[in-house]
Amino acid sequence: MLVSEIFASIQGEGVSAGVPSTFLRLAECNLKCAWCDTKYTWDWDHFDRAAEVHELDEAAVLERIGAAKNVVITGGEPLLQQEALVRVAGALQARGARIEIETSGTIEPVADFADQWNVSPKLESSGNKLTARLRAAPLAWFAARQSAYWKFVIVEPSDLREVEEIVTRFAVPAARVVLMPEGTEPIALQARSGWLADECARRGYRFSTRLHVLLWGGKRGT
Repeated sequence: MLVSEIFASIQGEGVSAGVPSTFLRLAECNLKCAWCDTKYTWDWDHFDRAAEVHELDEAAVLERIGAAKNVVITGGEPLLQQEALVRVAGALQARGARIEIETSGTIEPVADFADQWNVSPKLESSGNKLTARLRAAPLAWFAARQSAYWKFVIVEPSDLREVEEIVTRFAVPAARVVLMPEGTEPIALQARSGWLADECARRGYRFSTRLHVLLWGGKRGT
């Protein structure tokens, strides 16, 4: 597997925020978000791939994760490596671990192998082309699963129009929609949180901050 990092922290985002978790961050991504805070997993124009990517076999990955109870598999885009990921997730679940997978929703899973899917469709403000960031078949697959929560990164109030279009198109229940302010520093999160929380209350959506950013700023491995 192409691994960026494995570390223990707390889940900082979404419906599981605050849960002690071990993170398996996989390398490579099929999108290029302008505001991405993990460009070291895919931006080889600015990061050294040889230094950032570690090729580990599945046994080594399982050994480093150990006896974690909540495992968050993220990236990059984890589903680029889902053949190996299915086996690793199954082995972790056999140990009693709960599996969360963070994904952009651009790749359809080969099986429903996560306990919770944190699906983050990218909006126009991400800087990705529409055809790359929104793919109907994978999003329909996630929409059909109660274990999938849709987490949108919000930069400006104008992003909410696109959120509504996506939620309506795929009939996503409001209770499974999460809006989260973009920001890699506490001051940026604070600037966007007040008005976004008000919008969540008005629309019946969940609000999520980024706990790891509030606690540790942009520090890696948190």
